[in-house]
Amino acid sequence: MKVVLQRVKSVTVTIDGVEKRSIGQGLLVLLGIAETDTLQDAQVLAKKCSELRIFDDQDGKLNLSAVDLQLDCMIISNFTLIADTKKGRRPSFTKSAKQPFSIQAYELFIEESKKYPYKTVQNGEFGTDMQVELINDGPITIVLDTDEWKKG
Repeated sequence: MKVVLQRVKSVTVTIDGVEKRSIGQGLLVLLGIAETDTLQDAQVLAKKCSELRIFDDQDGKLNLSAVDLQLDCMIISNFTLIADTKKGRRPSFTKSAKQPFSIQAYELFIEESKKYPYKTVQNGEFGTDMQVELINDGPITIVLDTDEWKKG
């Protein structure tokens, strides 16, 4: 699994041009699921996102997590994070997880995230057309990749 984690001031996602969901200060999690991923990856990655210390303490050091500060979390599925760009100019998405596993892993990631004391956890809708508006804070953007962790 791959996550692009952004520290944000706010996020609004519009789903299929109609429904809007929003959060205030906290994390935006863009989640990509590969065909080689496991449900355990979803659990481990949700925990890592909740514990990652990317918020300032009283001394201005990145020493606090979103759950330490009881901030918000927005989770958006994003299969394009698994793009293979080695050949040609058109990305290949064949390594992205297929349904039903991709939906199961996404929903598990959301449920695992809700176990941590964020102020609120919101999410987009898997497989829908979404527009995401955000104000990146810092900017602080970090990529987490469970495949890289497994390499040791």
